[in-house]
Amino acid sequence: MLRKSVDFRMITHQLQTFMVILDLCVLKVSSLDTFIAAVYEHAVIQLSDTLIPVSHEKALTLMNQNLDILEGAITSAAQQGAHIIVTPEDAVYGMNFSRETIYPYLEDIPDPQVNWIPCNDPNRFGRTPVQEKLSCLAKNNSIYIVANIGDKKSCNTSDPQCPLDGRYQYNTDVVFDSQGKLVARYHKQNLFMNENYFNAPKEPEFVTFNTTFGKFGIFTCFDILFHNPAISLVKDFHVDTILFPTAWMNVLPHLSAIEFHSAWAMGMKVNFLASNIHRPSKKMTGSGIYAPDSPRAFHYDMKTREGKLLLSQLDSYPNHPVVVNWTSYASDKNSVTTGNGTFKGHVFYDEFTFLELTAVTGNYTVCENDLCCLLNYTISEKRSDEVYVLGAFDGLHTMEGRYYLQVCTLLKCKTTNLHTCGESVETASTRFEMFSLSGTFKTKYVFPEVLLSDVQLAPGEFQEMIILESSAECQQVSGFIYRVNQLSSQFIILKDYSRASHSILLG
Repeated sequence: MLRKSVDFRMITHQLQTFMVILDLCVLKVSSLDTFIAAVYEHAVIQLSDTLIPVSHEKALTLMNQNLDILEGAITSAAQQGAHIIVTPEDAVYGMNFSRETIYPYLEDIPDPQVNWIPCNDPNRFGRTPVQEKLSCLAKNNSIYIVANIGDKKSCNTSDPQCPLDGRYQYNTDVVFDSQGKLVARYHKQNLFMNENYFNAPKEPEFVTFNTTFGKFGIFTCFDILFHNPAISLVKDFHVDTILFPTAWMNVLPHLSAIEFHSAWAMGMKVNFLASNIHRPSKKMTGSGIYAPDSPRAFHYDMKTREGKLLLSQLDSYPNHPVVVNWTSYASDKNSVTTGNGTFKGHVFYDEFTFLELTAVTGNYTVCENDLCCLLNYTISEKRSDEVYVLGAFDGLHTMEGRYYLQVCTLLKCKTTNLHTCGESVETASTRFEMFSLSGTFKTKYVFPEVLLSDVQLAPGEFQEMIILESSAECQQVSGFIYRVNQLSSQFIILKDYSRASHSILLG
């Protein structure tokens, strides 16, 4: 009996060991090294006057019009092999409501821990037709769907922060997996100026979920300018890919959607899937699929009214290269320190210190407060009809939000009049043979932006290194020569938050 008992225990131990090894093997086999990502830029349908109350039935009719269009994009993406698709912020009902007029569009969105597939059990949490529709689209197409809808949560006087109308209303991102299960819910933390019909959660939410093709985090639009949750999701939660529904209004020279979002991906060393509203009349366009090393697909269109589906393959687990120490590099550079000839100008209401580039080659430094910006460049020919300046800004930005900014920028002035330096410019003719730009930043988060003429990106045409440079050779692609329009570097701090962004606009 003793002998048999020992043998049984040994066999049991061997079986347990085998099962553990088998589980690890299954996990390894099921994990994908790459995946197909999709984003859809949607031309949203909304009421002409969103401040007039409507019935729930009329609200649902409008939302179904948008969902029908999104269904076409989702189905097409799935047929092309996409594993996940991101749709824009406000894509289901539009924007610019009041608390009263947004209410018919809202649904009660439960915590994903409830283990719910709305497609199978649509009435479990009350009337939820939008969640049911999204869940069924995900399930029927075997694809992860990221959507932005509105959440409502009742409250009462026992909660001292409860709004007077007795409910919280949240700008909410939801994610349904390929089985239609609700796997993520995120309430937008940093609401934009005109989003007073929504509430911010009491504490920032750090929402992540795991898939066989990486770990994902999610936040919305204006959140990207703040430490929480954006930076923390990467720094503390170690996500591989960020999902980013947005309704982004482009502001040149430093905050065009494709320019800034691609820079964020490179700066944080993660994949970044940005889906924007398509509304050219409000300067809303610019969606993309961005890898840490280069944009993979992007769309910017101010001319047409149609939406656009983008797809691209990404690494599930992108490498994390060594972060450049910009302050150390800038401090070691030997540049001609110049104070004479500087002048003041404004970029998006911030007063910059500028210095005009007067020669075909040069090494220049411009400082403002604690920030010094260093530029080395060579141009092929100094044109008489274009003026470029090196600029620095170190101060509090107060337009459409309050946050501390440090910015280094090389940009083209709108005209040869220096008073136009800092105004929006979309085209240029000057060709830079090479350039490098750095600054004495106090953070490790540096975001390189590259934008070509007509607001286009430059995939693979530059690298974030100990020196950022671009030569005539690497600018020659498919018979086209890229010309420099703007070279800029941006560093943002809000309260205890520091973030750097190095951006280059080529034209």
